[in-house]
Amino acid sequence: MPYVGVTLAGVQIFFLTLNNFVTSPFRVFGGADPSGALHVARLSDGSGLNPLLQYYEMVIHPPILYLGYTGFTVPFAFAMAALLGRYPGEKWIHITRRWTMVAWCFQTVGILLGAHWAYAVLGWGGYWAWDPVENAALLPWITGTAFLHSVMMQEKRGMMKVWNVWLVFVTFMLCILGTSLTRTGVVSSVHAFAESSIGSWFFTFLGVVFLVCLAAWWKNRDYLRSDNQLDSLVSRESSFLFNNLILLAACFAVLWGTLFPVLSEAVTGNKISVGPPFFNRVNVPIALFLLFLTGVGPLLAWRKTSYDALRRNFAWPLVGGIAAGVLALALGFRDFYPLVCLILSVFVTLTILAEFYRGGRVIASRDGTNILTAVGELTMRNTRRYGGYVIHFGMVLIFIGISGSAFNQDQQKEMSVGDALSLGPYTILCQNFDQPSTANYTSDRATLEVFRDGKSQMMLYPEHRTYLASQVSETIVAVESTPLRDLYVVYAGHSPETGRPVIHAYLNPLVKWIWFGGIVVVLGTGLAMFPNRSSALVLRTATEKTWGENRSPQAATASAPFLQRTGHD
Repeated sequence: MPYVGVTLAGVQIFFLTLNNFVTSPFRVFGGADPSGALHVARLSDGSGLNPLLQYYEMVIHPPILYLGYTGFTVPFAFAMAALLGRYPGEKWIHITRRWTMVAWCFQTVGILLGAHWAYAVLGWGGYWAWDPVENAALLPWITGTAFLHSVMMQEKRGMMKVWNVWLVFVTFMLCILGTSLTRTGVVSSVHAFAESSIGSWFFTFLGVVFLVCLAAWWKNRDYLRSDNQLDSLVSRESSFLFNNLILLAACFAVLWGTLFPVLSEAVTGNKISVGPPFFNRVNVPIALFLLFLTGVGPLLAWRKTSYDALRRNFAWPLVGGIAAGVLALALGFRDFYPLVCLILSVFVTLTILAEFYRGGRVIASRDGTNILTAVGELTMRNTRRYGGYVIHFGMVLIFIGISGSAFNQDQQKEMSVGDALSLGPYTILCQNFDQPSTANYTSDRATLEVFRDGKSQMMLYPEHRTYLASQVSETIVAVESTPLRDLYVVYAGHSPETGRPVIHAYLNPLVKWIWFGGIVVVLGTGLAMFPNRSSALVLRTATEKTWGENRSPQAATASAPFLQRTGHD
Protein backbone atom coordinates (compact mmCIF):
# COMPACT_ATOMS: atom_id res chain seq x y z
CA MET A 1 0.00 0.00 0.00
CA PRO A 2 2.83 2.53 0.53
CA TYR A 3 3.85 2.04 -3.12
CA VAL A 4 0.21 2.42 -4.19
CA GLY A 5 -0.13 5.65 -2.21
CA VAL A 6 3.05 7.12 -3.65
CA THR A 7 2.00 6.28 -7.22
CA LEU A 8 -1.48 7.79 -6.81
CA ALA A 9 -0.01 10.85 -5.07
CA GLY A 10 2.42 11.37 -7.96
CA VAL A 11 -0.45 11.45 -10.46
CA GLN A 12 -2.46 13.79 -8.23
CA ILE A 13 0.48 16.17 -7.80
CA PHE A 14 0.82 16.51 -11.56
CA PHE A 15 -2.82 17.46 -12.10
CA LEU A 16 -2.94 19.69 -9.00
CA THR A 17 0.13 21.51 -10.32
CA LEU A 18 -1.63 22.12 -13.62
CA ASN A 19 -4.83 23.33 -11.94
CA ASN A 20 -3.16 25.61 -9.39
CA PHE A 21 -0.12 27.03 -11.16
CA VAL A 22 -0.27 26.44 -14.93
CA THR A 23 -3.85 26.79 -16.18
CA SER A 24 -6.14 27.52 -13.28
CA PRO A 25 -9.86 27.06 -13.97
CA PHE A 26 -10.49 29.89 -11.48
CA ARG A 27 -8.50 32.53 -13.35
CA VAL A 28 -10.35 35.86 -13.49
CA PHE A 29 -10.87 37.41 -16.93
CA GLY A 30 -11.07 41.13 -17.42
CA GLY A 31 -10.76 43.91 -19.98
CA ALA A 32 -9.72 47.52 -20.27
CA ASP A 33 -12.19 50.35 -20.82
CA PRO A 34 -11.42 53.38 -23.07
CA SER A 35 -9.60 55.08 -20.20
CA GLY A 36 -7.29 52.11 -19.74
CA ALA A 37 -8.76 50.93 -16.43
CA LEU A 38 -9.11 47.17 -16.03
CA HIS A 39 -12.48 45.69 -15.11
CA VAL A 40 -13.44 42.11 -14.25
CA ALA A 41 -15.52 40.62 -17.06
CA ARG A 42 -19.23 40.34 -16.37
CA LEU A 43 -21.04 37.04 -16.92
CA SER A 44 -23.20 38.72 -19.55
CA ASP A 45 -20.08 39.39 -21.65
CA GLY A 46 -19.66 35.68 -22.38
CA SER A 47 -20.95 33.98 -25.51
CA GLY A 48 -22.53 31.09 -23.62
CA LEU A 49 -21.94 27.36 -23.70
CA ASN A 50 -20.88 26.01 -27.09
CA PRO A 51 -24.17 25.17 -28.89
CA LEU A 52 -22.89 21.70 -29.74
CA LEU A 53 -22.74 21.02 -26.00
CA GLN A 54 -26.26 22.26 -25.27
CA TYR A 55 -27.57 18.70 -25.22
CA TYR A 56 -28.67 16.67 -22.20
CA GLU A 57 -26.18 13.83 -22.82
CA MET A 58 -23.34 16.31 -22.55
CA VAL A 59 -24.20 16.67 -18.86
CA ILE A 60 -23.14 13.06 -18.27
CA HIS A 61 -20.86 12.07 -21.18
CA PRO A 62 -17.71 13.99 -20.09
CA PRO A 63 -17.79 12.96 -16.39
CA ILE A 64 -18.51 9.33 -17.26
CA LEU A 65 -15.63 9.23 -19.72
CA TYR A 66 -13.52 10.99 -17.11
CA LEU A 67 -14.39 8.27 -14.55
CA GLY A 68 -13.15 5.73 -17.08
CA TYR A 69 -9.87 7.60 -17.54
CA THR A 70 -9.23 8.13 -13.83
CA GLY A 71 -10.44 4.67 -12.84
CA PHE A 72 -7.58 3.04 -14.72
CA THR A 73 -5.17 4.86 -12.38
CA VAL A 74 -6.00 2.40 -9.59
CA PRO A 75 -4.89 -0.82 -11.37
CA PHE A 76 -1.88 1.13 -12.67
CA ALA A 77 -0.88 2.03 -9.11
CA PHE A 78 -1.33 -1.53 -7.85
CA ALA A 79 0.61 -3.01 -10.78
CA MET A 80 3.46 -0.58 -10.13
CA ALA A 81 3.35 -1.38 -6.41
CA ALA A 82 3.36 -5.15 -7.01
CA LEU A 83 6.32 -4.78 -9.35
CA LEU A 84 8.38 -2.48 -7.11
CA GLY A 85 7.56 -4.44 -3.97
CA ARG A 86 7.93 -7.83 -5.74
CA TYR A 87 4.58 -8.77 -4.24
CA PRO A 88 4.14 -12.56 -4.35
CA GLY A 89 1.29 -14.21 -6.23
CA GLU A 90 -1.57 -12.62 -8.13
CA LYS A 91 -3.28 -10.91 -5.18
CA TRP A 92 -2.94 -7.47 -6.79
CA ILE A 93 -5.06 -8.70 -9.72
CA HIS A 94 -7.83 -9.89 -7.39
CA ILE A 95 -7.73 -6.58 -5.52
CA THR A 96 -8.03 -4.47 -8.67
CA ARG A 97 -10.36 -6.64 -10.79
CA ARG A 98 -13.51 -4.75 -9.83
CA TRP A 99 -11.73 -1.41 -10.11
CA THR A 100 -10.65 -2.31 -13.62
CA MET A 101 -14.11 -3.52 -14.62
CA VAL A 102 -15.76 -0.38 -13.25
CA ALA A 103 -13.31 1.83 -15.14
CA TRP A 104 -13.78 -0.24 -18.30
CA CYS A 105 -17.57 -0.03 -17.95
CA PHE A 106 -17.51 3.75 -17.54
CA GLN A 107 -15.19 4.01 -20.54
CA THR A 108 -17.60 1.88 -22.59
CA VAL A 109 -20.61 3.98 -21.59
CA GLY A 110 -18.69 7.20 -22.23
CA ILE A 111 -17.72 6.10 -25.74
CA LEU A 112 -21.28 5.06 -26.60
CA LEU A 113 -22.74 8.28 -25.20
CA GLY A 114 -20.27 10.23 -27.30
CA ALA A 115 -21.29 8.24 -30.36
CA HIS A 116 -24.97 8.88 -29.67
CA TRP A 117 -24.27 12.60 -29.16
CA ALA A 118 -22.50 12.75 -32.53
CA TYR A 119 -25.44 10.93 -34.11
CA ALA A 120 -28.12 13.13 -32.55
CA VAL A 121 -26.40 16.54 -32.64
CA LEU A 122 -23.81 16.86 -35.40
CA GLY A 123 -26.34 16.09 -38.14
CA TRP A 124 -24.09 14.23 -40.58
CA GLY A 125 -25.99 10.95 -40.42
CA GLY A 126 -23.38 8.89 -38.57
CA TYR A 127 -22.11 8.15 -35.07
CA TRP A 128 -18.39 7.49 -35.57
CA ALA A 129 -15.97 9.33 -37.86
CA TRP A 130 -12.59 8.17 -36.48
CA ASP A 131 -12.11 11.66 -35.10
CA PRO A 132 -8.84 12.01 -33.11
CA VAL A 133 -10.64 12.58 -29.80
CA GLU A 134 -12.98 9.65 -30.48
CA ASN A 135 -9.89 7.54 -31.09
CA ALA A 136 -8.26 8.86 -27.92
CA ALA A 137 -11.15 7.46 -25.90
CA LEU A 138 -11.11 4.17 -27.82
CA LEU A 139 -7.39 3.44 -27.32
CA PRO A 140 -7.37 2.83 -23.53
CA TRP A 141 -10.63 0.89 -23.93
CA ILE A 142 -8.87 -1.50 -26.33
CA THR A 143 -5.88 -2.10 -24.08
CA GLY A 144 -8.13 -2.30 -21.01
CA THR A 145 -10.15 -5.00 -22.77
CA ALA A 146 -6.95 -6.90 -23.53
CA PHE A 147 -5.91 -6.64 -19.87
CA LEU A 148 -9.25 -7.95 -18.53
CA HIS A 149 -8.87 -11.05 -20.71
CA SER A 150 -5.15 -11.49 -20.16
CA VAL A 151 -5.32 -11.52 -16.35
CA MET A 152 -7.24 -14.79 -16.49
CA MET A 153 -4.07 -16.41 -17.83
CA GLN A 154 -2.07 -15.17 -14.86
CA GLU A 155 -4.76 -16.21 -12.36
CA LYS A 156 -5.24 -19.73 -13.76
CA ARG A 157 -1.83 -20.62 -15.14
CA GLY A 158 0.69 -18.03 -13.90
CA MET A 159 1.38 -16.90 -17.48
CA MET A 160 1.60 -13.57 -19.36
CA LYS A 161 2.79 -11.61 -16.32
CA VAL A 162 4.86 -9.23 -18.45
CA TRP A 163 1.88 -8.69 -20.78
CA ASN A 164 -0.40 -7.83 -17.88
CA VAL A 165 1.93 -5.33 -16.28
CA TRP A 166 2.62 -3.55 -19.55
CA LEU A 167 -1.04 -3.61 -20.59
CA VAL A 168 -1.89 -1.73 -17.38
CA PHE A 169 1.00 0.69 -17.91
CA VAL A 170 0.05 1.36 -21.54
CA THR A 171 -3.65 1.79 -20.66
CA PHE A 172 -2.81 4.47 -18.11
CA MET A 173 -0.44 6.25 -20.51
CA LEU A 174 -3.11 6.21 -23.24
CA CYS A 175 -5.53 7.82 -20.77
CA ILE A 176 -3.03 10.65 -20.28
CA LEU A 177 -2.53 10.88 -24.04
CA GLY A 178 -6.29 11.07 -24.60
CA THR A 179 -6.57 13.88 -22.05
CA SER A 180 -3.75 15.80 -23.74
CA LEU A 181 -5.32 15.44 -27.20
CA THR A 182 -8.57 16.90 -25.86
CA ARG A 183 -6.97 19.79 -23.99
CA THR A 184 -3.98 20.86 -26.11
CA GLY A 185 -5.35 21.19 -29.65
CA VAL A 186 -2.44 19.13 -31.06
CA VAL A 187 -4.86 17.50 -33.49
CA SER A 188 -7.87 19.09 -35.17
CA SER A 189 -11.12 17.72 -33.79
CA VAL A 190 -14.74 18.76 -33.48
CA HIS A 191 -14.51 17.45 -29.90
CA ALA A 192 -11.48 19.52 -28.82
CA PHE A 193 -13.51 22.31 -27.24
CA ALA A 194 -10.85 23.56 -24.80
CA GLU A 195 -7.47 24.39 -26.31
CA SER A 196 -4.50 25.58 -24.27
CA SER A 197 -0.72 25.62 -24.27
CA ILE A 198 -0.18 22.84 -21.73
CA GLY A 199 0.83 20.18 -24.24
CA SER A 200 4.48 20.26 -23.15
CA TRP A 201 3.44 19.50 -19.57
CA PHE A 202 1.41 16.47 -20.61
CA PHE A 203 4.07 15.06 -22.88
CA THR A 204 6.77 15.59 -20.25
CA PHE A 205 4.61 13.74 -17.73
CA LEU A 206 4.07 10.95 -20.27
CA GLY A 207 7.83 10.69 -20.75
CA VAL A 208 8.43 10.50 -16.99
CA VAL A 209 5.74 7.82 -16.56
CA PHE A 210 7.21 5.74 -19.38
CA LEU A 211 10.75 5.95 -17.96
CA VAL A 212 9.52 4.97 -14.47
CA CYS A 213 7.57 2.02 -15.89
CA LEU A 214 10.54 0.90 -17.99
CA ALA A 215 12.96 1.14 -15.06
CA ALA A 216 10.60 -0.72 -12.72
CA TRP A 217 10.09 -3.50 -15.25
CA TRP A 218 13.82 -3.81 -16.06
CA LYS A 219 14.88 -3.95 -12.43
CA ASN A 220 12.26 -6.60 -11.52
CA ARG A 221 11.87 -8.52 -14.79
CA ASP A 222 12.92 -11.79 -13.16
CA TYR A 223 9.89 -11.44 -10.85
CA LEU A 224 7.63 -11.68 -13.93
CA ARG A 225 8.76 -15.09 -15.15
CA SER A 226 5.88 -17.30 -16.29
CA ASP A 227 5.10 -20.39 -14.23
CA ASN A 228 3.95 -22.41 -17.26
CA GLN A 229 4.35 -22.53 -21.03
CA LEU A 230 1.81 -22.75 -23.84
CA ASP A 231 0.92 -26.42 -24.30
CA SER A 232 -1.27 -26.30 -27.41
CA LEU A 233 -2.50 -23.88 -30.04
CA VAL A 234 -6.01 -25.24 -29.52
CA SER A 235 -6.46 -24.09 -25.93
CA ARG A 236 -7.89 -21.21 -23.97
CA GLU A 237 -4.39 -19.87 -23.36
CA SER A 238 -3.73 -19.55 -27.08
CA SER A 239 -7.09 -17.86 -27.64
CA PHE A 240 -6.22 -15.23 -25.02
CA LEU A 241 -2.82 -14.77 -26.63
CA PHE A 242 -4.34 -14.26 -30.08
CA ASN A 243 -6.92 -11.94 -28.50
CA ASN A 244 -4.15 -9.78 -27.06
CA LEU A 245 -2.19 -9.69 -30.30
CA ILE A 246 -5.23 -8.68 -32.34
CA LEU A 247 -6.31 -6.01 -29.84
CA LEU A 248 -2.82 -4.53 -29.76
CA ALA A 249 -2.73 -4.53 -33.57
CA ALA A 250 -6.00 -2.58 -33.57
CA CYS A 251 -4.63 -0.20 -30.92
CA PHE A 252 -1.46 0.44 -32.96
CA ALA A 253 -3.45 1.02 -36.16
CA VAL A 254 -5.77 3.53 -34.47
CA LEU A 255 -2.88 5.27 -32.69
CA TRP A 256 -0.83 5.48 -35.90
CA GLY A 257 -3.73 6.93 -37.88
CA THR A 258 -4.52 9.42 -35.10
CA LEU A 259 -0.98 10.74 -34.69
CA PHE A 260 0.04 10.51 -38.36
CA PRO A 261 -0.87 14.18 -39.11
CA VAL A 262 1.34 15.30 -36.21
CA LEU A 263 4.20 13.02 -37.24
CA SER A 264 3.98 13.99 -40.91
CA GLU A 265 4.07 17.68 -40.03
CA ALA A 266 7.10 17.18 -37.78
CA VAL A 267 9.00 15.24 -40.46
CA THR A 268 7.94 16.86 -43.75
CA GLY A 269 6.39 20.15 -42.67
CA ASN A 270 3.05 19.15 -44.22
CA LYS A 271 0.13 17.90 -42.14
CA ILE A 272 -1.27 14.82 -43.91
CA SER A 273 -4.57 13.63 -42.46
CA VAL A 274 -5.69 10.01 -42.41
CA GLY A 275 -9.40 9.54 -43.05
CA PRO A 276 -12.03 6.91 -42.26
CA PRO A 277 -11.14 4.72 -45.30
CA PHE A 278 -7.75 3.89 -43.72
CA PHE A 279 -9.26 3.03 -40.32
CA ASN A 280 -12.06 0.96 -41.85
CA ARG A 281 -9.75 -0.95 -44.18
CA VAL A 282 -7.43 -1.91 -41.31
CA ASN A 283 -9.81 -2.34 -38.39
CA VAL A 284 -12.83 -4.08 -39.94
CA PRO A 285 -10.95 -7.39 -40.56
CA ILE A 286 -9.39 -7.11 -37.08
CA ALA A 287 -12.81 -6.57 -35.50
CA LEU A 288 -14.30 -9.57 -37.29
CA PHE A 289 -11.47 -11.82 -36.09
CA LEU A 290 -12.07 -10.56 -32.54
CA LEU A 291 -15.75 -11.39 -32.95
CA PHE A 292 -14.74 -14.93 -33.92
CA LEU A 293 -12.51 -15.25 -30.83
CA THR A 294 -15.41 -13.95 -28.70
CA GLY A 295 -17.30 -17.14 -29.49
CA VAL A 296 -14.40 -19.58 -29.57
CA GLY A 297 -12.13 -18.52 -26.70
CA PRO A 298 -14.36 -19.03 -23.64
CA LEU A 299 -15.36 -22.56 -24.68
CA LEU A 300 -11.85 -23.91 -25.21
CA ALA A 301 -10.30 -25.94 -22.40
CA TRP A 302 -7.20 -24.94 -20.49
CA ARG A 303 -3.92 -26.54 -21.63
CA LYS A 304 -5.42 -28.50 -24.57
CA THR A 305 -8.85 -29.00 -26.15
CA SER A 306 -9.75 -32.42 -27.52
CA TYR A 307 -11.43 -33.00 -30.87
CA ASP A 308 -14.55 -34.36 -29.14
CA ALA A 309 -14.84 -31.16 -27.07
CA LEU A 310 -14.50 -29.03 -30.20
CA ARG A 311 -17.20 -31.01 -31.97
CA ARG A 312 -19.51 -30.93 -28.95
CA ASN A 313 -19.13 -27.19 -28.34
CA PHE A 314 -18.99 -25.80 -31.88
CA ALA A 315 -20.74 -28.15 -34.31
CA TRP A 316 -24.28 -26.76 -34.04
CA PRO A 317 -23.25 -23.09 -33.67
CA LEU A 318 -21.09 -23.45 -36.78
CA VAL A 319 -23.94 -25.04 -38.71
CA GLY A 320 -26.27 -22.26 -37.56
CA GLY A 321 -23.84 -19.54 -38.64
CA ILE A 322 -23.34 -21.08 -42.09
CA ALA A 323 -27.10 -21.51 -42.48
CA ALA A 324 -27.60 -17.82 -41.67
CA GLY A 325 -25.02 -16.92 -44.29
CA VAL A 326 -26.68 -19.09 -46.94
CA LEU A 327 -30.06 -17.56 -46.13
CA ALA A 328 -28.60 -14.05 -46.40
CA LEU A 329 -27.11 -14.88 -49.79
CA ALA A 330 -30.46 -16.20 -50.95
CA LEU A 331 -32.08 -12.93 -49.86
CA GLY A 332 -29.62 -10.92 -51.92
CA PHE A 333 -26.88 -9.95 -49.45
CA ARG A 334 -23.64 -9.56 -51.41
CA ASP A 335 -21.45 -7.28 -49.25
CA PHE A 336 -18.59 -9.40 -47.96
CA TYR A 337 -17.91 -7.89 -44.54
CA PRO A 338 -21.56 -7.58 -43.42
CA LEU A 339 -22.13 -11.17 -44.57
CA VAL A 340 -19.15 -12.41 -42.54
CA CYS A 341 -20.33 -10.33 -39.56
CA LEU A 342 -23.78 -11.96 -39.77
CA ILE A 343 -22.31 -15.49 -39.89
CA LEU A 344 -20.00 -14.81 -36.94
CA SER A 345 -22.71 -13.04 -34.93
CA VAL A 346 -25.06 -16.04 -35.25
CA PHE A 347 -22.18 -18.40 -34.44
CA VAL A 348 -21.16 -16.49 -31.29
CA THR A 349 -24.77 -16.10 -30.13
CA LEU A 350 -25.42 -19.83 -30.50
CA THR A 351 -22.23 -20.72 -28.59
CA ILE A 352 -23.34 -18.47 -25.73
CA LEU A 353 -26.88 -19.86 -25.67
CA ALA A 354 -25.56 -23.43 -25.85
CA GLU A 355 -23.30 -22.81 -22.86
CA PHE A 356 -26.21 -21.49 -20.78
CA TYR A 357 -28.44 -24.36 -21.91
CA ARG A 358 -25.94 -27.13 -21.14
CA GLY A 359 -25.28 -25.92 -17.61
CA GLY A 360 -28.94 -25.14 -16.97
CA ARG A 361 -30.06 -28.55 -18.15
CA VAL A 362 -27.77 -30.28 -15.63
CA ILE A 363 -29.13 -28.22 -12.72
CA ALA A 364 -32.74 -28.63 -13.90
CA SER A 365 -32.46 -32.43 -14.06
CA ARG A 366 -30.81 -32.60 -10.66
CA ASP A 367 -33.11 -30.21 -8.78
CA GLY A 368 -36.32 -30.86 -10.71
CA THR A 369 -36.74 -27.19 -11.69
CA ASN A 370 -37.59 -25.63 -15.04
CA ILE A 371 -34.81 -24.62 -17.39
CA LEU A 372 -35.16 -20.84 -16.84
CA THR A 373 -34.86 -21.17 -13.07
CA ALA A 374 -31.89 -23.48 -13.54
CA VAL A 375 -30.17 -21.00 -15.87
CA GLY A 376 -30.65 -18.25 -13.27
CA GLU A 377 -29.18 -20.49 -10.58
CA LEU A 378 -26.26 -21.40 -12.86
CA THR A 379 -25.55 -17.75 -13.61
CA MET A 380 -25.53 -16.68 -9.98
CA ARG A 381 -23.17 -19.50 -9.02
CA ASN A 382 -20.47 -18.18 -11.40
CA THR A 383 -21.30 -14.56 -12.08
CA ARG A 384 -17.88 -13.73 -13.48
CA ARG A 385 -18.07 -16.38 -16.19
CA TYR A 386 -21.69 -15.92 -17.20
CA GLY A 387 -21.54 -12.16 -16.83
CA GLY A 388 -18.72 -12.33 -19.36
CA TYR A 389 -21.01 -14.24 -21.72
CA VAL A 390 -23.64 -11.50 -21.36
CA ILE A 391 -20.99 -8.87 -22.18
CA HIS A 392 -20.00 -10.87 -25.26
CA PHE A 393 -23.62 -11.02 -26.37
CA GLY A 394 -23.88 -7.24 -25.96
CA MET A 395 -20.80 -6.84 -28.15
CA VAL A 396 -22.46 -9.08 -30.76
CA LEU A 397 -25.45 -6.71 -30.82
CA ILE A 398 -23.10 -3.74 -31.25
CA PHE A 399 -21.32 -5.50 -34.13
CA ILE A 400 -24.65 -6.19 -35.83
CA GLY A 401 -25.63 -2.55 -35.45
CA ILE A 402 -22.34 -1.37 -36.92
CA SER A 403 -22.62 -3.79 -39.85
CA GLY A 404 -25.91 -2.13 -40.80
CA SER A 405 -23.96 0.94 -41.93
CA ALA A 406 -23.05 -0.95 -45.11
CA PHE A 407 -26.69 -0.55 -46.21
CA ASN A 408 -27.14 3.14 -45.38
CA GLN A 409 -29.04 5.26 -47.90
CA ASP A 410 -29.37 9.02 -48.17
CA GLN A 411 -31.09 11.60 -50.37
CA GLN A 412 -30.69 15.37 -50.46
CA LYS A 413 -33.11 17.75 -52.16
CA GLU A 414 -34.09 21.41 -52.33
CA MET A 415 -37.70 21.54 -51.20
CA SER A 416 -40.60 23.94 -51.10
CA VAL A 417 -44.02 23.48 -49.52
CA GLY A 418 -45.76 20.59 -51.30
CA ASP A 419 -42.55 18.98 -52.58
CA ALA A 420 -41.82 15.32 -51.82
CA LEU A 421 -38.66 13.27 -51.36
CA SER A 422 -38.51 9.46 -51.68
CA LEU A 423 -36.08 7.31 -49.69
CA GLY A 424 -36.43 3.53 -49.43
CA PRO A 425 -40.01 2.69 -48.42
CA TYR A 426 -40.67 6.27 -47.21
CA THR A 427 -42.01 9.37 -48.93
CA ILE A 428 -41.34 12.68 -47.15
CA LEU A 429 -43.80 15.48 -47.93
CA CYS A 430 -42.99 19.09 -46.99
CA GLN A 431 -45.98 20.64 -45.24
CA ASN A 432 -44.62 23.93 -43.93
CA PHE A 433 -41.61 26.10 -43.06
CA ASP A 434 -41.55 28.46 -40.08
CA GLN A 435 -39.04 30.39 -37.95
CA PRO A 436 -39.54 29.83 -34.20
CA SER A 437 -37.14 31.87 -32.06
CA THR A 438 -36.13 32.21 -28.42
CA ALA A 439 -33.83 34.50 -26.46
CA ASN A 440 -31.07 31.98 -27.12
CA TYR A 441 -31.38 31.37 -30.87
CA THR A 442 -33.23 31.96 -34.12
CA SER A 443 -34.40 28.95 -36.08
CA ASP A 444 -35.54 27.74 -39.47
CA ARG A 445 -37.82 24.72 -39.06
CA ALA A 446 -39.45 22.35 -41.51
CA THR A 447 -42.67 20.45 -40.91
CA LEU A 448 -42.47 17.13 -42.75
CA GLU A 449 -45.06 14.38 -43.05
CA VAL A 450 -43.72 10.87 -43.61
CA PHE A 451 -45.71 8.32 -45.63
CA ARG A 452 -45.12 4.61 -46.04
CA ASP A 453 -47.09 2.57 -48.58
CA GLY A 454 -49.35 5.57 -49.07
CA LYS A 455 -50.23 5.82 -45.36
CA SER A 456 -49.19 8.67 -43.10
CA GLN A 457 -46.77 7.39 -40.45
CA MET A 458 -45.40 10.37 -38.52
CA MET A 459 -44.52 14.08 -38.45
CA LEU A 460 -40.89 15.23 -38.24
CA TYR A 461 -39.61 18.72 -37.38
CA PRO A 462 -35.92 19.20 -38.28
CA GLU A 463 -34.42 22.62 -37.47
CA HIS A 464 -31.43 24.75 -38.38
CA ARG A 465 -30.57 27.08 -35.48
CA THR A 466 -28.30 30.12 -35.20
CA TYR A 467 -27.29 30.98 -31.64
CA LEU A 468 -27.31 34.74 -31.01
CA ALA A 469 -24.41 35.10 -28.57
CA SER A 470 -21.87 33.04 -30.48
CA GLN A 471 -23.35 33.21 -34.00
CA VAL A 472 -22.75 29.45 -34.26
CA SER A 473 -25.12 27.40 -36.40
CA GLU A 474 -26.37 23.95 -35.47
CA THR A 475 -28.74 21.38 -36.91
CA ILE A 476 -31.48 19.83 -34.78
CA VAL A 477 -31.99 16.37 -36.17
CA ALA A 478 -35.39 14.69 -36.44
CA VAL A 479 -35.09 10.92 -35.99
CA GLU A 480 -37.73 8.22 -36.13
CA SER A 481 -36.06 5.13 -34.71
CA THR A 482 -37.18 1.48 -34.90
CA PRO A 483 -35.28 -1.76 -34.24
CA LEU A 484 -34.86 -2.26 -37.99
CA ARG A 485 -33.97 1.23 -39.21
CA ASP A 486 -33.68 4.92 -38.39
CA LEU A 487 -35.22 7.61 -40.57
CA TYR A 488 -32.86 10.52 -39.93
CA VAL A 489 -33.79 13.94 -41.37
CA VAL A 490 -31.68 17.11 -41.34
CA TYR A 491 -32.56 20.70 -42.27
CA ALA A 492 -29.26 21.35 -44.06
CA GLY A 493 -29.70 25.09 -44.62
CA HIS A 494 -30.43 26.99 -47.82
CA SER A 495 -29.07 26.47 -51.32
CA PRO A 496 -26.54 29.25 -52.18
CA GLU A 497 -27.83 29.32 -55.79
CA THR A 498 -31.60 29.34 -55.30
CA GLY A 499 -32.03 30.21 -51.61
CA ARG A 500 -34.46 27.29 -51.19
CA PRO A 501 -34.36 25.10 -48.07
CA VAL A 502 -32.34 21.90 -48.37
CA ILE A 503 -33.55 18.69 -46.69
CA HIS A 504 -31.12 15.80 -46.28
CA ALA A 505 -32.67 12.44 -45.32
CA TYR A 506 -30.83 9.27 -44.29
CA LEU A 507 -32.06 5.71 -43.87
CA ASN A 508 -29.74 3.96 -41.40
CA PRO A 509 -30.48 0.27 -40.68
CA LEU A 510 -29.96 -1.36 -37.27
CA VAL A 511 -28.49 1.67 -35.46
CA LYS A 512 -30.69 1.02 -32.43
CA TRP A 513 -28.92 -2.32 -31.92
CA ILE A 514 -25.75 -0.39 -31.01
CA TRP A 515 -27.41 1.47 -28.14
CA PHE A 516 -29.27 -1.63 -26.94
CA GLY A 517 -26.03 -3.64 -27.11
CA GLY A 518 -24.38 -1.03 -24.90
CA ILE A 519 -27.11 -1.51 -22.27
CA VAL A 520 -26.53 -5.29 -22.37
CA VAL A 521 -22.77 -4.76 -21.93
CA VAL A 522 -23.37 -2.60 -18.84
CA LEU A 523 -25.77 -5.18 -17.35
CA GLY A 524 -23.26 -7.96 -18.05
CA THR A 525 -20.47 -5.98 -16.39
CA GLY A 526 -22.61 -5.47 -13.30
CA LEU A 527 -23.42 -9.18 -13.22
CA ALA A 528 -19.75 -10.13 -13.57
CA MET A 529 -18.90 -7.99 -10.51
CA PHE A 530 -21.68 -9.48 -8.39
CA PRO A 531 -20.56 -12.01 -5.74
CA ASN A 532 -21.12 -15.68 -6.52
CA ARG A 533 -23.98 -17.46 -4.80
CA SER A 534 -22.47 -20.25 -2.74
CA SER A 535 -23.96 -23.26 -0.95
CA ALA A 536 -23.84 -23.39 2.83
CA LEU A 537 -24.73 -26.06 5.40
CA VAL A 538 -27.02 -24.73 8.14
CA LEU A 539 -27.32 -26.64 11.43
CA ARG A 540 -30.90 -27.35 12.56
CA THR A 541 -32.31 -28.42 15.85
CA ALA A 542 -33.49 -31.99 16.13
CA THR A 543 -37.11 -30.94 16.66
CA GLU A 544 -37.42 -28.80 13.48
CA LYS A 545 -39.37 -30.10 10.51
CA THR A 546 -37.20 -31.11 7.59
CA TRP A 547 -38.00 -29.64 4.16
CA GLY A 548 -41.52 -28.73 5.26
CA GLU A 549 -42.63 -32.32 5.90
CA ASN A 550 -44.67 -33.31 8.95
CA ARG A 551 -42.29 -35.65 10.68
CA SER A 552 -41.71 -36.74 14.24
CA PRO A 553 -38.76 -35.35 16.20
CA GLN A 554 -37.18 -38.81 16.04
CA ALA A 555 -37.52 -38.97 12.27
CA ALA A 556 -36.13 -35.46 11.86
CA THR A 557 -33.15 -36.31 14.04
CA ALA A 558 -32.45 -39.51 12.17
CA SER A 559 -32.81 -38.02 8.68
CA ALA A 560 -30.84 -34.80 8.40
CA PRO A 561 -29.38 -32.46 11.01
CA PHE A 562 -28.21 -30.12 8.20
CA LEU A 563 -29.94 -28.05 5.52
CA GLN A 564 -28.32 -26.82 2.33
CA ARG A 565 -29.09 -23.19 1.67
CA THR A 566 -27.70 -20.68 -0.79
CA GLY A 567 -26.42 -17.18 -0.31
CA HIS A 568 -23.88 -14.74 -1.74
CA ASP A 569 -20.26 -14.96 -0.69
